[in-house]
Order: sequence, then structure tokens, then C-alpha cells
Amino acid sequence: MPPRVMRVLFDLLRALAYASFFALLWGWLASLVRPLDRYLPVVLPEWSQGAGLVLVVLGAVLALACVTGFIWWGGGTPAPFDPPRRFVARGPYRFVRNPMYWGGVAVLAGFGLVLYSPSILCLSLVMLGCAHLFVVLYEEPNLERRFGDDYRAYRRTVGRWLP
Repeated sequence: MPPRVMRVLFDLLRALAYASFFALLWGWLASLVRPLDRYLPVVLPEWSQGAGLVLVVLGAVLALACVTGFIWWGGGTPAPFDPPRRFVARGPYRFVRNPMYWGGVAVLAGFGLVLYSPSILCLSLVMLGCAHLFVVLYEEPNLERRFGDDYRAYRRTVGRWLP
């Protein structure tokens, strides 16, 4: 097998392992907060289940596109301890600097809607807040150090959270 194919397969396996851990972590947190639903005076409407399914699918597709881009174009994984070796500003990253977080938040919020769980919806907001802090305090300074002018130019032209 050619070395490039071996490298991509190795990156894919690592990325799948990291993504699985990330999904299991937030799933576990969702299971911990769900019992709080009985204390929240919120009843989600019937249509929320359908909207939730749409959010789960769209969020998963977005996150998968981001992971795939990091593997294919970046030669690495989304994990901060095993990052891409090349700067990725293609695919979903053309429109917003942090689409993978949006995908994760959409999946979690979608599950909250599917399960009629206001506490999981609140957890998705906590996830977004944690992502924001991580991006501002760690990820952006690290990307600027690693990729210099390329990242600074990208940051000037592409929004952090909104296109």
C-alpha cells in the first residue's frame, strides 16, 4: 500500500477514536443532566422531535466534513494533541473558523429536542460556551503560533462563529 494511503488510513483511525471519545463524553454528560428535566418548568412542543432529528443529521454531517478535511487536507486529526500538520481553510472552514464546534453543538441540541429534554438543550449552550473559551484561550493563539501569517490573514477574512 502506498505511504500516502497508509498515512490517511492511520489519520482516519485516530480521528475516529478521538471523535468517538468526544461524542461519548458529551453523551455521558447529557445522561447526567437529563434527570434535571423534572425540575425545569419547560415543556418542549411535539414538533421539536422532528427539528431535533434534522439538527442531529446536519450537525453530524458538518462535523464529519470537518474531520474529513482535517485528515485529507491537513494531514492530521481535530484533536488538539494530534493536530493537522497543514493549515486547513477549505470545506466548511471557508465560511466560519469553527464549524466543527457548531456541528457538535447541533448534534447535542438535536438530541435534546429529540428527547424533549430542556436540560440537554441547556448543556448544548454550556458546550458552546466551553468551545468559545477553548478557541479564544488556546486554539487561536496556538494556530497563530503554528501557521503565522496564513492564520492571521484567514482570521481577518473569516468569522469565528458566524460567516
